Order: sequence, then C-alpha cells, then structure tokens
Amino acid sequence: MFNLSIAPRVSVIIPTYNCQDYIIQAIESVLSQTNCNFELLVIDDGSTDETRTVLEPYQNRLRYIDQLNQGVAAARNHGIREARGELVAFLDADDYFLPNKLAAQVARFDAEPDLGIVHSGWQRVDAKGQLLKEIKPWEYIPELNLENWLKWKPVLPSAMMFRRHWLQFVDGFDARFPPAEDTDLALRLALKGCRAGWLRQITVGYRQHPGSAMHKGLPQARSLSAVLDNFFAQPDLPVNIRLLERKVRHDTLIWIAWYLYYTDHPEEMVQYLKLAWQYKSYLPLETIVNWSENFVQFSQQWEERRNGDSPLMLPQWQNLFQWIITQI
Repeated sequence: MFNLSIAPRVSVIIPTYNCQDYIIQAIESVLSQTNCNFELLVIDDGSTDETRTVLEPYQNRLRYIDQLNQGVAAARNHGIREARGELVAFLDADDYFLPNKLAAQVARFDAEPDLGIVHSGWQRVDAKGQLLKEIKPWEYIPELNLENWLKWKPVLPSAMMFRRHWLQFVDGFDARFPPAEDTDLALRLALKGCRAGWLRQITVGYRQHPGSAMHKGLPQARSLSAVLDNFFAQPDLPVNIRLLERKVRHDTLIWIAWYLYYTDHPEEMVQYLKLAWQYKSYLPLETIVNWSENFVQFSQQWEERRNGDSPLMLPQWQNLFQWIITQI
C-alpha cells in the first residue's frame, strides 16, 4: 500500500490515456493484492476525459502524476524514474491483475535472485471482462532466451515484472516504436544478458476492445517491422542470432500479414506476404502451403473464425497467387 515512510518492494506503474471506463478496475485489482509491500503510481499521459475526477477517491492510496501527452513509452519511463521499488510491475489501464499476482512474482524473484524478468500467463478477455482464452506461453516457449524472444515475441507488459535496475540500465522503453516498444525492450534486455523466467501461472486479464493496441493493425505491423530492422542493424550481434535473421524476418512478416487480415487490412496483408517472399526457405508451392498453415494456426490460437471463411478465398489472396506465378 502507498506509504512514503516505508520503501516498497514493488512499484506498480499504470500508464493511462483517456481510459476512465476501465481504470478503476485496474486500480482496484492492484489495491486488492496481498502479501506484498507495494506502491501504486498512475501516470496520466495528458488525458482529456474524466480520469483525474474518477481517481480522486483514491488520492491517498496511490501517486497520481500528470504529464503532457507523449505516448505510453514516455509514461512508463516517467513511472520508472519515480519508482522507489526494487521491482517494477506495469499494468495497462484497461487490463487488471488477478489475485496474488504481485506476491507470486516476487516469490519467483526470491527463488532465483539472478532473474531480471519474471513473466507469466494471461487471460484474453472482451470489453466486459468475459473470458475469451487462457494464454500459457510456456507450453510452447519453455525458455525465455534471446532466440525465443526473437522467434516468438511473447511480450505482455501487464503480465511481467522487472528488476528496476535492468530497466534503468537500458534506458527504459524506446518511444520510436509504438506500439511495439515492449517487444523492443525485451530484445534489448535479453541482448544485454538480462535473464528471464516463467511464473507458470495466469496473473492478468488482458482486455480486447476496439481502442486497445492489439486492434490497431497498421501501426502494430509497421512498428514490429521497425523493431526488427533496428535490432538486426546492430553490428555486434552474436553469430547464432545473426544466422536466425532470415527465418525470424520471414516468420514475423507472416504473422504481421495474418494480423492485418485479422484487423481487416487485406491489401496490406498482401504487401507483407510479398515482403516475406524474399526471405522464404521453401520451394514456391511449399511456401504457399506454409503460409496457409500458419494462417490457420494463428486463427486457432486467437479463436478467430471469420464466420467460417478462409483468408485463401479473399480476392487479394487470389491476386497474390497470380503474383507468385510471375516470381517462379
């Protein structure tokens, strides 16, 4: 709980911008955490709604910090600078912690003092908080090393806890890459030797709604591409990581293409599939089969059915087949 006379073990940072409809649930989910000494900081990134008003009843239970609108990376970094805890947990204002989240992750740090990140699972929920799917990334990514951060990018800040000194060491989030600045952070930390481990427990509700970052298809696609360009432009990458570049780029572009399909950007989907073509490692027919299998897998992971329609039936995909024929 917020008490300036006692140094907290954990600083919980909630960046918010015009999220008055959800932020109270986020705050209550933090304040109800038990068996953990924590402080709560809300960084208001220049909200123009009633955020300040709805937070007034909590003024003695959190630190409210207002700033000019600069984006979520700047808001999180502001929170890091203000934090007093050895450990830092982020919570997006439209997400919420499940009970015992903080204590369980602190216990994981205590069990392995050399860990810099403790990651966990999450629930995907709809705008009303109804369960969509439980996500347990450790089932297919048992080890959180640089190679797997690159291949799978299993990043969700609300499900993670960090040692503050590691965040300070890499200068926090890079504001050049919204909304994929969290993936960039994980890659930079891993490259610097920050060890990460799983808490094999679902600890957070990750809300999906039209205003959330995961529904912003084009910015997400461009940002993730820029993160990879920046990462692989570094001259001193380990040889084993450099050798992964073609496959990582290909697989990431396929995911981006599917994601653009998912967010109703079929023309842009084709553009990213064409970019992926230059990194393919299969024969042309095998590549098409690989792409379609990946689209099916991603849709199943997100429980996306599109009323039974297949993306392969889109006219844009049919035009892509014609383009591929010209490349053979």
